[in-house]
Amino acid sequence: MRDNTIFDDVFRTMMEKMTFLVVPLINDVFHTSYPADVEIVQLRNEYQRVDGEIITDSRLLIGNRIYHIECQSTDDTTMAVRMIEYDFATAVEFARKQGRRYRMEFPRSCVLYLRNSRNTPDFLEVDVVFPDGGCHLYRVPAIKVENYTKDKIFEKSLLMLLPFYIMRYEKRGHEMSENPQLFQELLNEYEVIRSKLEVEITESGRSELFSDLIGLITRISDHIFRNEEKVRKGIGEIMGGHVLELESEKRARLMAEAKEQGREQGMAQGMAQGEERLSVLINRLI
Repeated sequence: MRDNTIFDDVFRTMMEKMTFLVVPLINDVFHTSYPADVEIVQLRNEYQRVDGEIITDSRLLIGNRIYHIECQSTDDTTMAVRMIEYDFATAVEFARKQGRRYRMEFPRSCVLYLRNSRNTPDFLEVDVVFPDGGCHLYRVPAIKVENYTKDKIFEKSLLMLLPFYIMRYEKRGHEMSENPQLFQELLNEYEVIRSKLEVEITESGRSELFSDLIGLITRISDHIFRNEEKVRKGIGEIMGGHVLELESEKRARLMAEAKEQGREQGMAQGMAQGEERLSVLINRLI
């Protein structure tokens, strides 16, 4: 599976099925203070232009503000122009008419870089020159996953970054396979991540989220270390060996147990009634 496919799949899975996870990231990047349960509306994530379809990773509406987040696995030097193209299309789509004038508002946007280089800027910038000669700077922040330690991730509740945390070690996979000490340090770190995640999820009352995030973490890890079986299996055992029972699974299990218990009780009751009827019939015959 190609890099952009696996990473896009995981990112979009979180954005579409665990949308609440993006709230702490938005608060951290845009200095907002939305509560964890703020209402989020998913907007259409594609638009059509002359040369084909352009797909944006995520557009969200919170209150009266639109947020646009792109996920990049590589440092693409054309990203600034692509971002302003996406954002301009969004501004046109939601333009408001005020008499004979229109008001276009760009979304609050950022790019989440899963990998970055020394040349990756902290902001993507485009100088936009208008017909009257006026120049405006288009500027969006570049968020680098590598800059977030595991402690900072949990401190700021940025759980949606956890599946991509392993990518900082992808160039050391073979080295860890050959060096037991480095390998054990990695396992210890992921044991800490698993423990902290379990505490975080338990306190939030979202037990199903634990299993879902573990699955995404393991999926990225399996891809990153697809050629290093020892490392892949080690992380899989650490993360996969401690899965909380999902609430839906718990309800299904309890219902199945109750159903089975009812069936057994029904059978016992039916047998008792049958024996009683047989006894009555025999007595009548006698």
